[in-house]
Amino acid sequence: MKKTFLVKRNGLLSLTDVSWGVFALACAIIVLLVRLIAPGFFWYVFTPVFRVADAVSLEGHSFISGFENAAKLTAQNERLANENTALANENQALAQKIIDIEDLFTSTTAKSGILAGVVARPPESPYDTLVLAAGENAGITLGMEAFGDGGVPLGIVSSVLADFSRVTLFSAPGVTTAGWVGNDGLAITISGAGAGVMNATVSRSAAIAVGDTVFAPGPGMLPIGKVIRIDSNPTAPGVTLRIQPALNLFSVSWVTIRDTGVPFSISATSTP
Repeated sequence: MKKTFLVKRNGLLSLTDVSWGVFALACAIIVLLVRLIAPGFFWYVFTPVFRVADAVSLEGHSFISGFENAAKLTAQNERLANENTALANENQALAQKIIDIEDLFTSTTAKSGILAGVVARPPESPYDTLVLAAGENAGITLGMEAFGDGGVPLGIVSSVLADFSRVTLFSAPGVTTAGWVGNDGLAITISGAGAGVMNATVSRSAAIAVGDTVFAPGPGMLPIGKVIRIDSNPTAPGVTLRIQPALNLFSVSWVTIRDTGVPFSISATSTP
């Protein structure tokens, strides 16, 4: 009886092993057939799963990165706040400087004339003229005199608009003004010859030499130029002084405009 029981038990175990083996073999055959008949079947079936996994991984990475970037963003915000504070302080300082400069210009204008910037000068401006970035709105009127650095007389205002004006230089053809030359103050009439040169005629007996200073009217005797050459013609009763302006007209950037009350003469030939 005992031997019969063991035989039956072994037979049942063998049937179970065979059933699982047949099932595994069938599954393998099915998978193989699917791979042969539809090679991309498993890829299409599991693609949504892979995409969901990638999305979850990306969201997780972004979530973790957010914590990592929080410190960087905080530091950056703090740095930007400090920079904004520094810029605000700098702007305030610059605004105060502008106010101080405006007060200085107002004080300078009240004491010594109207300060005007030069926007065009020889050779850009024709006929020995300066174009200024100031006009009637700044208080400039016809006939006022223009002075350069050191109070050097340059010319007279010959045209005025609302925000611009034109200064005809003493070297312009047709401009004449009274002046003096030499240490003894010999009275002469200064005439513009063009191209930054002025002329004056004196008697042969006048003790004038090359290098003598020429003065023009204004608040005192102001140096307008110097004698660079003396031309003599035997048939003429006098000699001609060639006068070079005391200031380089090609580098004038600012001028002061004042009403000196001195009359000047400008002929029609000096107007372009």
